[in-house]
Amino acid sequence: MKWEDNVRKVIPYVPGEQPNKENMIKLNTNECPYPPTPNVKKAVEAFDTEKLRLYPDTNATPLADALSDYYHVDKKQIFIGVGSDDVLAIAFMTFFNSNKKILFPDITYSFYDVWAELYRIPYQVQPLDEEFKIRREDYMIPNGGVILANPNAPTGEQTDLATIEEIIQANQDVVVIIDEAYIDFGGESSLPFIEKYDNVLVVQTFSKSRAMAGLRVGYAFGSEKLIQYMNDVKFSFNSYTMNLPAQVFGAEAVKDDKYFRETVQKIVHTRERVKGELRELGFVFTDSMSNFIFATHPRCQAVELQNMLREKSIYVRHFTKERIDNYLRISIGTDAEMDTLLGELKAYIQSK
Repeated sequence: MKWEDNVRKVIPYVPGEQPNKENMIKLNTNECPYPPTPNVKKAVEAFDTEKLRLYPDTNATPLADALSDYYHVDKKQIFIGVGSDDVLAIAFMTFFNSNKKILFPDITYSFYDVWAELYRIPYQVQPLDEEFKIRREDYMIPNGGVILANPNAPTGEQTDLATIEEIIQANQDVVVIIDEAYIDFGGESSLPFIEKYDNVLVVQTFSKSRAMAGLRVGYAFGSEKLIQYMNDVKFSFNSYTMNLPAQVFGAEAVKDDKYFRETVQKIVHTRERVKGELRELGFVFTDSMSNFIFATHPRCQAVELQNMLREKSIYVRHFTKERIDNYLRISIGTDAEMDTLLGELKAYIQSK
């Protein structure tokens, strides 16, 4: 059809499977296995629905205030969006507009190349080494921008801050984005760099450690100038991106630091225990600093294990991408959920 000649055609991002079965164990999309702070439930019950007839605050002030207080960052250095995907998409649109290629790893969050294709941004993937670590020299060449997930996804590998800073120092003529979706599970944040370098954007989310994937809350920290440029782009196509409930409930999630830290610690404790038990079963994996484990088994194919687990209503993530097509990404669930997973894996592997 003639009109199709003018359609922007892209290969979309493929999210993790979203099954809806009773008594399933869902370990495929890195969601938090625990509910948000009870303070969020109280805020939901007290919420005045009459306010929903009005447009929300375009600056998400309740949430911005809470984030500013918690991270000790000026509100003018905070950008708020509908999940970190929204924040990252706006950052791509705002900062990656040169004719030079942006750089990111060949094995990383698979939305990066989708956004690059969507916005017609030239890009070049830099191969991780054999241990799935970045090579700093790969990011010290002329480019149009750099984006690194730290800890990386789906590998869970953490890049030390000294290496991150070397990359920033070598790229002060472009914007460097550090995607910290999983930073709360043991990594060291690049947040201090925003005061030292005016071209660094640090992106985080409520979807993992704060147990609010369903509310879609993401945010970024950067210099006042970076954030102003992002807001200019955001307000050029939608001034009301974040709804009022998300602003109010998100603020409550930030304020309950004790619950947040206890939840993260439970997940980290379970992760480390499961690492030991998977190792005993013969699995090989990276030293994940996230809320998932990226594992392979020398005798059992990843897709074979995924299919077996699915038959038991246990869902894990498998990627068909080159280099990692024999790995499974296993989100950390509750101790009971992980014990069920481990039991099924053990029985299957011992039967081989």
